[in-house]
Amino acid sequence: MAKTPKTKSKNGDKGVPANAIIEEHFDTALSSRYLAYALSTITQRALPDVRDGMKPVHRRILYAMRQLKLNPENSHKKSARIVGDVMGQYHPHGDASIYDALVKLSQSFATRYPLVDGQGNFGNIDGDSPAAMRYTEAKMTAAGVALLAGLDEDAVDFIPTYNEEDEEPLVLPAGFPNLLANGSQGIAVGMATSIPPHNAAEVCNAALHLIKTPNARVETLMNYVLGPDLPTGGIIVEPQESMLESYKTGKGGFKVRARWHVEDTGRGQYQIIVTEIPYQVQKSRLIEKLAEVIELKKSPGLIDVRDESAEDIRIVLEPRSKNIDAALLMESLFKISELESRVSLNMNVLDATRTPRVMDLREVLQAWLDHRREVLLRRSNQRLAKIADRLEVLDGYMIAFLNLDEVIRIIRFEDHPKQELINTFNLTERQADAILNMRLRALNKLQEIEIKTEHDKLSAERDKLNELVSTESLQWDAIADQVREIRDIYGPKTELGKRRTTFDIAPEIDVDLATAFITKEPITVVMSEKGWIRTLKGKVDDLSTLKFKEGDQLSFAVHAETTDKIIVFATNGKFYTLTADKLPGGRGNGEPIRLLVDLENDHDPIGMFVHDPKRELIVASSDGYGFRVAESDIIASTRGGRKTLNVKGDVEAIRVIEAKGDRIATIGENRKILVFDLADLPVMARGKGVRLQKYKDGGLADITTFSADDGLTFLDTSARRNEVSDWSLLVGKRAQAGRLAPRGFSRKSSFDPSRGL
Repeated sequence: MAKTPKTKSKNGDKGVPANAIIEEHFDTALSSRYLAYALSTITQRALPDVRDGMKPVHRRILYAMRQLKLNPENSHKKSARIVGDVMGQYHPHGDASIYDALVKLSQSFATRYPLVDGQGNFGNIDGDSPAAMRYTEAKMTAAGVALLAGLDEDAVDFIPTYNEEDEEPLVLPAGFPNLLANGSQGIAVGMATSIPPHNAAEVCNAALHLIKTPNARVETLMNYVLGPDLPTGGIIVEPQESMLESYKTGKGGFKVRARWHVEDTGRGQYQIIVTEIPYQVQKSRLIEKLAEVIELKKSPGLIDVRDESAEDIRIVLEPRSKNIDAALLMESLFKISELESRVSLNMNVLDATRTPRVMDLREVLQAWLDHRREVLLRRSNQRLAKIADRLEVLDGYMIAFLNLDEVIRIIRFEDHPKQELINTFNLTERQADAILNMRLRALNKLQEIEIKTEHDKLSAERDKLNELVSTESLQWDAIADQVREIRDIYGPKTELGKRRTTFDIAPEIDVDLATAFITKEPITVVMSEKGWIRTLKGKVDDLSTLKFKEGDQLSFAVHAETTDKIIVFATNGKFYTLTADKLPGGRGNGEPIRLLVDLENDHDPIGMFVHDPKRELIVASSDGYGFRVAESDIIASTRGGRKTLNVKGDVEAIRVIEAKGDRIATIGENRKILVFDLADLPVMARGKGVRLQKYKDGGLADITTFSADDGLTFLDTSARRNEVSDWSLLVGKRAQAGRLAPRGFSRKSSFDPSRGL
């Protein structure tokens, strides 16, 4: 078989056939190719350059618009023309991505200081898409022009375009602090960036302070950069300490809330008007979510939401009642809707060496200032070269005017006047050419004066630039003047420059927002033995006249309020949570508990009480096991209840009591009583528990707690309360068998059958 001839590949590799198969380990091949893709994504798409705050696509858009002379004073041109030039010459990644980037640069609700002035439908804050690029037009704004200022003066390096037919700037001169002023968002491979917009005047003030005090700390710089200044306004409620930590580390976030006020509608009624919404929140989606909140009754205080926005945002929130506190209603909505959102901060950028890293506030500002200094030096050196070039010609003219007669003689009579001029007056070849190319009309006295004036002016400028280039303090003074100029253009007194986002402290509200909008009224919750539950208005003590279904009777009755949670404990060891205001009223017999919770038919309620998160309970099963449990751990969030006491087979939960006092007394079905310390019973969140009392036959009949100072009491066979004369005889260790109950103890083996929690 003939060998494949060796050829030189396009990349310059020698000795590798064009169609050769190269053996390479799969892991090595995959990692090298993925690394190349990751680096391309990081440096060419996702992360901005710290110097001009731009990604390549944005930089190419502005450069192409400059080439098209789309300055603010000129007329707009079709977006399709701009996109076509960008795609054809600089950015071969598809027109959709280029147009999306162009649109974002023009949206005042997405970009704090728009770099593009759009004409036509460029989308809106509702999230509607912009019109097609053939219908819209665009040109640059003053901020966009400031970013490009100096490109013709060798301010930055240029690199070949993707097809090497032209050149594009590697970075823009950045006369505007774009990175912090407009922010940036991007997701790369294994890293991301998220920089919210800031106020340009504040950034300039911080930069001026950094020029004056190069070692300034972030804490000092934050006296000037107060925090993000978002295009859509809003209120930042992030604590100052948290914001400082974010700017010191380059990572963090800011909690932003909508701006609202109360509008009086007469007769004591009011409505809430939202005028500014958080950054990057679509208004239409926000209203949809608020409508969903109303439909699902997540915020009982809100009854309606309307969008009455025109050019300005106006979202109307209507409360259910005039008695509802507006601040409380808004606090509830902040917790469950996008009226409050979090704007992240991750200042992950490409530094001057194109290396990605996270910078703090000071490093970002210093990088921009260092870039501005480099631009200043390059522009100054380029201007010096032009001045030197012009002065060379002017010096030749000056010699010609001083020796005009001799110059004329040489030109008229010498065979080689150029060489003769060079030899006679010690001129350069360029000066000789300039003299020979002069017109006769330029030999008048007025022209001579103009040349002398220009020469003196350029000489003075040259001396000044030489001093600037050689003196660092003068360079920083010049940069400070440029920064002040930008600050004045976008100062707080200008419409575009005044701060939109303000700062406040989120109020501390201790009220449970879930019950805040429920009218607080006293009620009595009643449950029958067959599980029918209802509420009676007020605190009812006499329930003797209460009617039940035939064969049914009262089982539990607790005094509560409509804002309380009612806890039901069942024989399956589960706690069920009911909200008092949702329980059926007192007319009729109420509703079966099984319609409100998922309680099996073979299990029944054995306890009902008002929830108190500060209490501690004791649960016990029929086989003599139990434990203590914090009442804050028994709340059920679903109809299925919260499994706490594990029981199986014929074993059932039989009691739930409050853990108070310092002693526990248990009695078994064998009528033996055991008393032990409450501290011997462990606290658990869920489980079978530990053995309370040991039995040969039967199980646990009842359990109670008491204080050693008060003594142990019980009901006798005639339902009269008696005190155990010497209960210390019944004391033992937990899990022992105990001693027989004293004479006269109830034959139901219960300390108090009527006792509730």
